[in-house]
Amino acid sequence: MSLRFKALSVHLLTATGAVFAMLALLAAVDEKWSLMFLWLVVAFAVDGIDGPLARRYDVKSNAAEFDGVLMDLIIDYLTYVFIPAYALFKSDLLPGWAGWIAIIIITFASVVYFADTRMKSKDNSFSGFPACWNMLVIVLFALHPNFYVILGLVAALSVAMFLPLKFIHPVRTERWRTVSLPVALAWTFFAGWAAWVDFHPESWAHWGLVVTSVYLTLVGIVQQVVPQRGAGDKV
Repeated sequence: MSLRFKALSVHLLTATGAVFAMLALLAAVDEKWSLMFLWLVVAFAVDGIDGPLARRYDVKSNAAEFDGVLMDLIIDYLTYVFIPAYALFKSDLLPGWAGWIAIIIITFASVVYFADTRMKSKDNSFSGFPACWNMLVIVLFALHPNFYVILGLVAALSVAMFLPLKFIHPVRTERWRTVSLPVALAWTFFAGWAAWVDFHPESWAHWGLVVTSVYLTLVGIVQQVVPQRGAGDKV
């Protein structure tokens, strides 16, 4: 199997994310939230796999006629931002005026962030919250926190997209990757489990989601506070 064929196959794998996004959207329109999140988890898993494969088979050289980065950003906006924002609004987790404000802020601020050429740091982490609204919204569906807690989280993370705060990429951020990558895999497992049991309030998946989400959200900021030995570890 030639390198070109393998590189083209990676692009095709990335493109399946658009199909999973459509399937998630169709489920969301019917308010089948568990099914929607299952498709989003599948898309999330594909997004975690295609990057390492793209680098391994050097798609920029071996299949240069397709822009894998652009393809990835389009799909990420659908699965990380647009569909989760729709679910947050239609589920009435944020009813009335709060829902309108949330979806406007989330969609507007996220598209600006996605276009920001400074979104990646030197160590391949993200500078600012990387608009992973899919990860937040599934936790909100699982826990159903207070209205003001949800509104506060949306507001805080929207601002955090444009602050000099570091958020790791579980695969590409090398520092503490031996812990971060298994935690990200565990988050994917717990997210799928929570959706599979239709967010049953007694499911242990909820606790797994909370613990892994807190780690993935805060570990980059902790790395900023605790400098890497022999290096500045700057964002």
